[in-house]
Amino acid sequence: MCAAAEAVVSTEHRKLALVIGNNNYTESPLTNCVNDAIDLSNQLAKVGFRVRIEVDANYEDMDNGIKKFMNRIMPDDFVLFFFAGHGVQWEKQNYLIPCDDNLIREFIDLKHQAMNAQRVLELISAKNPFAILFFLDCCRSYWLPSLPRSITSADLSIGMAPMSALADSLIVFACAPEKTAVEITSSNGRNGVFTYHLLQHLLTPGENITIVMIDVTHAVAKETRNKQIPYTISALRRPDVYLIPPEIQQANQEDTGSNLLRSNTRSTKKLAFNIPANARWTQNGVTVAGGHGEGNAINQLDRPFGLFVDDDETIVIADAWNYRVVQWKKDDTNGQVVAGGHGLGCRLDQLHFPTDLLIDKETNSLIISEWHNQRVVRWSRCSGTTQGEILLEGIDCFGIAMDNQRCLYVSDFEKHEVRRYQMGETKGIIVAGGHGRGDGLNQLHWPTYIFVDRQKTVYVSDYKNHRVIKWHKDAKEGIVVAGGQGTGQTMAHLMYPKGLFVDAWDTIYVADAGNGRVMSWHNGAKQGTIIVGGNGEGEGANQLSNPWGLSLDQHGNLYVVDHGNDRVQRYSIE
Repeated sequence: MCAAAEAVVSTEHRKLALVIGNNNYTESPLTNCVNDAIDLSNQLAKVGFRVRIEVDANYEDMDNGIKKFMNRIMPDDFVLFFFAGHGVQWEKQNYLIPCDDNLIREFIDLKHQAMNAQRVLELISAKNPFAILFFLDCCRSYWLPSLPRSITSADLSIGMAPMSALADSLIVFACAPEKTAVEITSSNGRNGVFTYHLLQHLLTPGENITIVMIDVTHAVAKETRNKQIPYTISALRRPDVYLIPPEIQQANQEDTGSNLLRSNTRSTKKLAFNIPANARWTQNGVTVAGGHGEGNAINQLDRPFGLFVDDDETIVIADAWNYRVVQWKKDDTNGQVVAGGHGLGCRLDQLHFPTDLLIDKETNSLIISEWHNQRVVRWSRCSGTTQGEILLEGIDCFGIAMDNQRCLYVSDFEKHEVRRYQMGETKGIIVAGGHGRGDGLNQLHWPTYIFVDRQKTVYVSDYKNHRVIKWHKDAKEGIVVAGGQGTGQTMAHLMYPKGLFVDAWDTIYVADAGNGRVMSWHNGAKQGTIIVGGNGEGEGANQLSNPWGLSLDQHGNLYVVDHGNDRVQRYSIE
């Protein structure tokens, strides 16, 4: 998910991936597998895969992760499975080992404390996908310490056993069956040899997966001087299995000349693809903007509202009570005023209560929601800009978002609705609410922040209904996905929700403003989990006072506007 690459999404097949990387084994720790999983997840995200990632997973984590992944697969999906970690064969079956490998005391335990690779493939195949890419980077030398060494050669063997490819599947081992991988780190010092070269070639535009794997095999063999040769078994029945099809390559070349992938001109909030299902964040936040008390100095904020985090971790903040937008580059101690800052007013060089904003890279501009001026404005990011231009007006606008077709979404706080606007139009189409104030599934009550995913599903922080509600494209009513139980402090409650972010696996991150905490709600969950805050109102590093805007960067780090403390806090993913 680098700044120079936008997700190129196939119009034919939905793309799903489950990526697992295990380092932290109880008995035999590894080094590069988590990096392998994270880096591959980021690569897949660039070409439109919805990635579920599990790192350092115990058996329960792996089992639950695989089950949840299977539940998401639909017929004709393009499915990819990747495992990096320890694997072992027994009775001609391959088992993928979880991190709690100390629980494997007998060979028979493999059936109940490890994942049978062939069975996982069969479960995926039963969903009738378009194609399955099944990668196993688990051919490392491995011995289960709890098992008797005297039977190593007879029963455990070396490396992985051959597998049977099912229809429309391609299986790739990091090395040949009955062999082990070379135990070296790649030249980048970060990945295993196989995954490093997979990352180098996987997104080659216009090459089908068979050709890609020939290139990977050649590169691995060359680097290891033929000591490790990846092994591919294919039962693909079509030649058109591409991660970047030729027509996408051609379109990109026409659009950008020398760039093979389109530059990231879209400005919808980035999906954070490398967030494991069991992710944790540091509980003490680091102040990355403001934090010097209420004021209008360049190192201060005054009751900030929303924020946007760019690819380079630059933060742009709606500094509401200073009537300005300020930008803080990574590690800066002072901000820079990039819009407004000329006092309260309705001139084009002024802002009045900016509430939310985003970066539109196609026009190199900021798009800002001005609540009290009832308008959405655009400010160029070029140096020397002194005023904005009006895009929309006459709207009690609060939250804004943009989809990957550059349609603008705006929540109307007083009309209790969200509308979608094509660039240049002023009427828009209602995509959520629009049936007056209320708590029905077709209603909203003071919608604040919004999020739009790649399928154009709209998520809304329904402020006075104490819930987050999502509306699928063209839906007539929404689905409550967090809260909705009235006010309260339990894990099933939200109180005046504000900032909102949704990751690639539909996990919701919401600023539970009234409870001074940020919560995550996994897809389909009946209650959430506190990920930061919830320690009472205060100025401590582990406290929040009325959190408003939030976002996650491409690494999964969390940024929260701590409205009551006039600061932005950053929480690193662990």
